[in-house]
Amino acid sequence: MSAENRPLRVAIVGAGPAGIYAADALMKSDTAKERGVSIDLFERMPAPFGLIRYGVAPDHPRIKGIITALHKVLDKPQVRLLGNVDYGTDITLDDFKSLYDAVIFSTGATDDRAMDIPGIDLDGSYGAAQFVAWYDGHPDFPRTWPLDAEKVAVIGVGNVALDVARVLAKTGEELLPTEIPPNVYSGLTNNKAIEVHVFGRRGPAQAKFTPLELKELDHSPTIEVIVDPEDIDYDEGSAVARRGSKITDQVATIIENYAIREPGDRPHKLFLHFFESPVEILGADGKVVGLRTERTQLDGTGNVKPTGKMTDWDLGAVYRAVGYLSDNLPQIPFDEQAGVIPNEAGRIFDDGEHLVGLYTTGWVKRGPIGLIGHTKGDANETVECILDDMKADNLNAPGSPEESAVIELLESRSIPFTTWDGWYRLDEHERALGEAEGRERVKVVERDAMLAAAEPDKVTKA
Repeated sequence: MSAENRPLRVAIVGAGPAGIYAADALMKSDTAKERGVSIDLFERMPAPFGLIRYGVAPDHPRIKGIITALHKVLDKPQVRLLGNVDYGTDITLDDFKSLYDAVIFSTGATDDRAMDIPGIDLDGSYGAAQFVAWYDGHPDFPRTWPLDAEKVAVIGVGNVALDVARVLAKTGEELLPTEIPPNVYSGLTNNKAIEVHVFGRRGPAQAKFTPLELKELDHSPTIEVIVDPEDIDYDEGSAVARRGSKITDQVATIIENYAIREPGDRPHKLFLHFFESPVEILGADGKVVGLRTERTQLDGTGNVKPTGKMTDWDLGAVYRAVGYLSDNLPQIPFDEQAGVIPNEAGRIFDDGEHLVGLYTTGWVKRGPIGLIGHTKGDANETVECILDDMKADNLNAPGSPEESAVIELLESRSIPFTTWDGWYRLDEHERALGEAEGRERVKVVERDAMLAAAEPDKVTKA
């Protein structure tokens, strides 16, 4: 069958929002509708939804509501979910080229960016992404987490830093009504943290929080948010930033309100420190005992300069929330410095040459910045490139484009892949676990248990 007489076959690697939005954009395109499109979404987890499932704090159900919209896309007959399939291990780039006209890599960003300061490798120094994966019940991370420090630092002034700080400052009982699995509840119940210190090297006008996240800190009956009035400082660059962005102005106003009020008596203290640049994690006997910061000051442009004034903070653990880092995928070029797949508008390039039939979208395309709207825009741009290349007859020429071919391949390799129907079964199972405890859901952590609930007739992966 010639390519023109069959649907366009597209593989998408990564079934998080970026990949699902790309599938949606393909199906909505008039160009693709005319020819027809058949999409397979590959996901290394047994369940879909990527960072919505494994990167959003459990006490943020409103963000998880995005899943409702993603569900509608995956319910479409043109899309299949093939979960528990690891690119580079279970299926290769050569396999994709033999099966699909085009491949979109939307694998996101799940690791922590490096932070090059002395002491970063001490026991008690953690990447925020690792902690998030633990409390979100990611199957590939340890089931326990050391929470024996009474005073904890979080480095970073973005929403991930706020999530980490909030979870560390809350009690296990506060988080029990959410979907947290039993091991996470047990760990948080034994958490000894009573002080959480969030550090940013610039000022309130440069913080990357969103207003809603910042306000939510104050909703907990156990968390007292504290800001030093001396940290409320703006220069001309800061004033311009506030005038130019409603969100920036709202964030600065909320921080100001925290600074001017009288401290209350809630048992857990969450400090937001500005103009403190981390320069060293302090250790003794191989363990974290503190953090050294250097005071900074605004330089007129919204940036800061060092003052030379050092402060040592007595702390037992340090979490760095300075950004996510994408995975370097097998056989796909990767820009180590930028942490992205080299691309132009979504077309993957290597040494200045477009790799025919290969595309990217989402955080692995642009870096771990932006909100859902940016992710949708990314997907639309990438899909336009695919459709333009289809019109120019510049896609792969797969030898086995039949929909059955990839299923036969996975089965021949004894890969126990999950399906969209399997997700419905797992979803029902997690909801039943939750109902028994008066909760909406209890997340299943173990991969084998997820597979057993989703695809009970399939053998588990070795």
